[in-house]
Amino acid sequence: MALPPVLQSLRLPVVGAPLFIVSNPDLVIAQCKAGIVGAFPALNARPAAQLDEWLHRIREELARHDCDHPEAPAAPFAVNQIVYKTNTRLEHDLELCVRHRVPVVISSLGARPEVNKAVHSYGGITLHDVISDRHARKAIEKGADGIIAVAAGAGGHAGTISPFALVQEIRAWFDGPLLLSGAISTGRAVLAAQAMGADLAYIGSAFIATEEARAEAAYKAMLTSSTAADIVYSNLFTGVHGNYLRGSIEAAGLDPDNLATSDPSQMQLGADDGAAQVKAWRDVWGAGQGVGALRDILPAADRIARLAEEYARAKRELCGV
Repeated sequence: MALPPVLQSLRLPVVGAPLFIVSNPDLVIAQCKAGIVGAFPALNARPAAQLDEWLHRIREELARHDCDHPEAPAAPFAVNQIVYKTNTRLEHDLELCVRHRVPVVISSLGARPEVNKAVHSYGGITLHDVISDRHARKAIEKGADGIIAVAAGAGGHAGTISPFALVQEIRAWFDGPLLLSGAISTGRAVLAAQAMGADLAYIGSAFIATEEARAEAAYKAMLTSSTAADIVYSNLFTGVHGNYLRGSIEAAGLDPDNLATSDPSQMQLGADDGAAQVKAWRDVWGAGQGVGALRDILPAADRIARLAEEYARAKRELCGV
């Protein structure tokens, strides 16, 4: 099955993952102008009224870019909606996505038919992230258009299944849009994701190490000095297992080799700036096992240009094209 039209004209088969706290309009706009899908979590816009401002700005700046560069129009943008029951903003944020006709909505932490129906009402598409084949089947049954397979090694909330196994199981029954997430930080890895059976790569950590990303300088520096051995998998911080930078756990006064476990029923969406306790994303920083490929902080456009060059070189070397 071919990709939906909205995803067919990308410079590179990549979606920039929505990064809690980190993704902002500057990063999204830069990603889209450079030819990949830029995305941000709706909850990054705080207070809630700011989401309307962000969507106005992104749409206007991308439209202006398209007028000025008809030969290289911007890629579409996406908004991530957390559909877990504790997200009291979901209805408000989804209404704004409908009003602004957001091209792509990424849903996480639960599949909801009403979310898919709302996005389909204006011609948008929905992609749902999953960590297992079982969850993928449920998402499609409930009306999602595509699947984001979050495999072992992905940054933030992630699964434990090998990308080879996860993509293989989903592709056995699903021929729609399939994205792969997990330790993808180079153009060669993007090509490998496609060779595995995915349509697009879903990249997060590499875009934290960009100038536009709304991350602390220390966070970006830690990314560029870390390797896969510095990634710790734990559910302590949110109730859901995820991958975090060892150095940030140590800086928070915790022993990354002796972390307690958390009650999944007490899952938290993310940092509360007024909270005193250690919080995921604010104090303990997410990252994937692909950090070893990140050795510098670049403008997002330069990061994408490097990925594109690596991708093209890999295709020539491995595929003869």
